[in-house]
Amino acid sequence: MMVNLDNAFPFKADPVEVTQEMCDLNGHMNVLYYNQILSFGIDKFYSVEMGFTDKYFEIGFSTFTLEDNYRYIKECLLGEKLVPRYRLHNVNKKLLHVVAVLENESRDICAFYETILGHIDMNSRKTSEMQEDFLSNLIALMQESSNIKIDIDLRLKIKDLA
Repeated sequence: MMVNLDNAFPFKADPVEVTQEMCDLNGHMNVLYYNQILSFGIDKFYSVEMGFTDKYFEIGFSTFTLEDNYRYIKECLLGEKLVPRYRLHNVNKKLLHVVAVLENESRDICAFYETILGHIDMNSRKTSEMQEDFLSNLIALMQESSNIKIDIDLRLKIKDLA
């Protein structure tokens, strides 16, 4: 899986070191912690880059996770430093497809994560279309890395904007 991580996954979260607590009986990081690292690392990307700020929530909008897909590629061992990296892979008026990798110090991809988020009107608690200016910002963010192809078999898909 040859990917230029800096270009393909331009948002880089803070590194996390694998601790003894994270390791299971097999001597490697338990899958629960892959999930935790990738989930917690997305916070800045989600709020700062994508624009899902407290103010956006106050006006009545959020996202709900509709589907996740994880793939564990390489085991992570005690003491390794791992870096979660993200990209907005696709967006349409109601859905977002976010893709992430977890890389180790050797820049190997250890795990791959993708999620589909639904844009939610919190009054109805149903998916709703994003306002045009908000959607435009997301499209611009997506386009920053959309020309960089990733050699990863994506399993989740959303319809492109028509």
